[in-house]
Amino acid sequence: MPAVSLEVPVADVRRVRDLAGEPPRVAAVLGSGLSGVAACVEDPAIVPYSGLQGFPATGPVAGHAGELRIGRLAGVEVVLFAGRAHQYQGVSALDAAYPARLAAAVGCEVLIVTNAAGAVSHELAAGDIVLISDHINLMGTNPLIGWPGPAGGVPFVPMRDAYDPELIALARAVAAERGVALQEGVYAGLLGPSYETAAEVRYLERIGADVVGMSTVPEVIAARALGLRVLGFSLVTNVAAGAGLSHEEVLEAGRAAGETLGALMLGILQRL
Repeated sequence: MPAVSLEVPVADVRRVRDLAGEPPRVAAVLGSGLSGVAACVEDPAIVPYSGLQGFPATGPVAGHAGELRIGRLAGVEVVLFAGRAHQYQGVSALDAAYPARLAAAVGCEVLIVTNAAGAVSHELAAGDIVLISDHINLMGTNPLIGWPGPAGGVPFVPMRDAYDPELIALARAVAAERGVALQEGVYAGLLGPSYETAAEVRYLERIGADVVGMSTVPEVIAARALGLRVLGFSLVTNVAAGAGLSHEEVLEAGRAAGETLGALMLGILQRL
């Protein structure tokens, strides 16, 4: 197997840097129904994903704008990914991790990942915001397969604190200050695109998952390999394996609570 590189095309890096007023510090990936956060970016430069050489060519997913927004948010220079590519669209884990790879290449220090997720824990309900404390990779693959590691290093990336403890503490503090009810839990990443069976949900509960979705894990693994600090949020949009589940339901729940999550993210950025 040929060696795999986590690098991205130089043209993509140059484009982001040329459009940014200052070197970006923070990147964020916005999941289904959460692209409204991108509208808060001041005087954004907008790049459609089709204009990035390295972004995987995929068809659109409802609720994903499919564009990069570069500008200032809460006084911080940011790169926002309004939508992402999913492995269930036929792309590799490496390509699904492109946002993290590009964020690292342009010099970001922090990656904030968000997603729409189904509730596994009986303590969660639609509309809850969950601070991700850890994840379980059940996607059957890894973006680091074939990667030889950094120069002079090895590809065995520690994942004990995949989600940065200091950023988690900051998120808790900001949520408390703003009166935002913030849950915490473990995210399980599955390949999709089918939703989970009732038996699978029972299995996920027994192995310690609180929420389940079809993204995020490849981005976080690549981010940690590249030295980015990670903060993650799941927006609970449905009860996993619930009756009458639809993507439209996911989007509606995302719109309903997305404003609260967006305000929380702004508060966190102000404190970074």
